[in-house]
Amino acid sequence: MYEDFQVTDRWTGEELHCVWKANIVAIATRHADAVDIVFNVNGRAVTIALPCTAWVEQKKRAGKVITDQIAVQVAGRYLKQLVEEGYDAQRDLYTMSVAEVLAHLDAVVEEARERGNIPSLPVGIEATR
Repeated sequence: MYEDFQVTDRWTGEELHCVWKANIVAIATRHADAVDIVFNVNGRAVTIALPCTAWVEQKKRAGKVITDQIAVQVAGRYLKQLVEEGYDAQRDLYTMSVAEVLAHLDAVVEEARERGNIPSLPVGIEATR
């Protein structure tokens, strides 16, 4: 769904190819209480930061955890929406709020239900682009 997708930039009309590259615990890299989901967008790294408190809130509200696969789908859906709505293409880091994470998570789960599953993440050398 959102680990590898195409989207058209609202302002330039440029077709962007977005490919998930990594999940990084930002506590170690940026001293932030977040998980960074990194995408390659036409050769440029764009990071979507999901606050760690979203994991806690999801566990409280649904009794289920956010997996790596779901985090990627949530961040990818958010990135796609940003581009379609006219994002600031100069930025390389976007931070989601807890409410945004949970709203996108609900939408991703619903889309996955319609499709029959949440895609697994490509792992290994064959997934490198």
